[in-house]
Formats: sequence, structure tokens, C-alpha cells
Amino acid sequence: MKKILKKVLILGGTGDAVKLAAQLANIPQIEVISSLAGRTKKPSALVGQVRIGGFGGAEGLANYLKENAIDFLIDVTHPCAGQITNNGAIASQLAQIPHLMLVRTQWEKQSGDNWIEVETVEAAAQAIPESVKRVFITSGRQQLEPFWQRSQTYPDTWYLMRSIDPPDIELPNSKVLLDRGPFNLEQERELLGEYQIEAIVSKNSGGAATYAKIIAARELGIPIVMVQRPAMPEGEKVTSIEEAIAWLNSRLKAF
Repeated sequence: MKKILKKVLILGGTGDAVKLAAQLANIPQIEVISSLAGRTKKPSALVGQVRIGGFGGAEGLANYLKENAIDFLIDVTHPCAGQITNNGAIASQLAQIPHLMLVRTQWEKQSGDNWIEVETVEAAAQAIPESVKRVFITSGRQQLEPFWQRSQTYPDTWYLMRSIDPPDIELPNSKVLLDRGPFNLEQERELLGEYQIEAIVSKNSGGAATYAKIIAARELGIPIVMVQRPAMPEGEKVTSIEEAIAWLNSRLKAF
């Protein structure tokens, strides 16, 4: 008689999601499905099944969970991806299945950090000091419109943009670096020095993969316009892959 596996849907798109899928594949009683939005053209290789594309909001995700008999939903999306996280919380309630959010611990301001804290990328573009002429944008390739708008007011500002894929908008007076983290401290020191960066725009992603730029900026006295995370929905949360696996194992025992 064929053993019925429990299905786990991972809302992914992050390095943690890739690692979690690989480790869950070692648990014999589950089937892992990873969902990607499809925004990254060359995503990291994933273990298990992969689904690419949106769901059509919370109701669409709930329908997918029901139609595919998903038993557990684990959200491992970017900490600043507020919409899909909210949709996951609502959808899991509609589908009446256990739901977990794996959320990296956010970065905390340290002595020597010069952060300009803002709520949105739009506010970040406006918060760059007028005196700054060379900006390093690390807040994502899909939200460059505010910086394009800023470039019309401050045409002398030069922008360095780093992303995995080419950006959708080409900023005037700019350079694009195509690269994927993690980045080490020596790399970040050299990059900030080579391009004479005077300010950084970043989201508070948390984790270790891109924290080196925060340390390098601290050492060099470079201000960071830091976009804060959106409010998280209520629900069960953990901060590590190990805790997520323990959460799942504890629930598998109930079946």
C-alpha cells in the first residue's frame, strides 16, 4: 500500500527557503513544494517540486491550498515582502491548515551606525541627503522608479545598483553590478572604496548574507537609508531553519 505523504508548501524566493526545502526533503513522510513569484530569472536550484507564478491574492492562494490538499504552509519570503506574507496568513486561515512564518532577525542599529530610517523605498529616495553624489542602491531592482524620479531633480547624483538580474528601469548616470550574495566584509570594503560611495540604500533584510555592507559602512562612516520592515501579521513565527523543522516535526507527530 502506497504511503500517503503530507504536503508542505514553502513560499520561497530566499536563500533560507532553498536551504529549508533541501532539509525537508530528508524527512520521508512529507512532499515539498516550493513556490516562487518568478521575479528572479535564474533562481537558485531547489530540491523538490517547484511552482512559479502568483496565486491571485489571498483567496487564490487559499484555493490552491485546498485544491492541492496542502497540509502545511511555511512562509520563507523576504522579510520586506509584506503582501505575500499577509496573503499567506489569510489563506491558511481560509484553508484551515497550520501556518508558519520563518522570519530572519532584523538588523539592529549599533554604535557607529548612521541610519536614516524610513518606511518605504519611495521615502528612501527622498531621504538621500542632497549633498550625497554617489549612492549604492541595494534595495532591489524592481523598485527603482523613485530613484529615477530623484535623478530628474538631482542629475549630478551617480548610482551604483546591485542585483541578481538586470533592473527593469535604467537609471541615468549609473552602473549595474549583477551578483548574488553572500558578500564578505573585504568585498564590501573594496566596493565602497572603489566606487567612492557616499550613501547606501538598503532594506532591513536581516541575516548574515548581506550584513557585511552594514559593517563596512559603519567603519567608513557612510550613512545608510534603511527601509524598515512592514508590520507582520499575527501567527506562529520562528527565526531559524532549525526551528522551522522542529515546528513541522512536532505537527507531523500528531498525524
